[in-house]
Amino acid sequence: MAQAQITLYTAKVCPYAQRTEIALAEVGAPFKRCEIDLGNKPEWYAPKVNLASKVPALAYGGPDVAPENPSPESTKLAESLILVEFIGDLYPSSGIVPADPVLRAKARFFIEVVSTKFSPNFMKFATGNPEATHAVLLSSVEAIQDLIPEGAKYAVGDQYTIADIAFTPFWARLSVLAQKGIGAYKDEERKSFLKGLEDPKYAKFNGYVQRLLERQSFKSTFHEDVVEEVFKRRFGLAK
Repeated sequence: MAQAQITLYTAKVCPYAQRTEIALAEVGAPFKRCEIDLGNKPEWYAPKVNLASKVPALAYGGPDVAPENPSPESTKLAESLILVEFIGDLYPSSGIVPADPVLRAKARFFIEVVSTKFSPNFMKFATGNPEATHAVLLSSVEAIQDLIPEGAKYAVGDQYTIADIAFTPFWARLSVLAQKGIGAYKDEERKSFLKGLEDPKYAKFNGYVQRLLERQSFKSTFHEDVVEEVFKRRFGLAK
């Protein structure tokens, strides 16, 4: 039986939106992509798709229509973590939502650590918040590393899951900003963070993130040039 149509409302710069694009790529779902300019959102977007006016959002089902005029028959869904699980539920054989309840719980706990420890500290670091020193950021790295099983490829084992999808876009953006010196942080903090990552005690973490960035689902949905350009403008570094 054919899967219902999917229209994804997304933005290349947004890590939350990339989560959903990675999930769709992992399961091989056909979908229609609609890029939303976050700095100039179309007037129809909030009333017709997502009242919160955020990306990602998804229209599921109904007739195949233009993205700017979604059918009332389609179900409108939003919030990246909800969408990632929804996509995994649509395609259970993909394994991105673990069938085993213990692994599923572990994946959700991993996501909780990403959401409460890593992502907030990344944003504070990028924006120059004095509370987010390189040491604080490295402690977030340790919190992630501590959850990765010994000898495993991914967050909860050898199967790539929603846990990995939740983390990857944020790590990718932090890597770009730190490597290219984009952000409001002090440069010595940036250098200390990168130098700290070279410590052998982070070998498990570094191997893990390398595998994440090598997956085709990530590479096909990450637009480094756009991310770099937008963040340079945000921090007044654009030429």
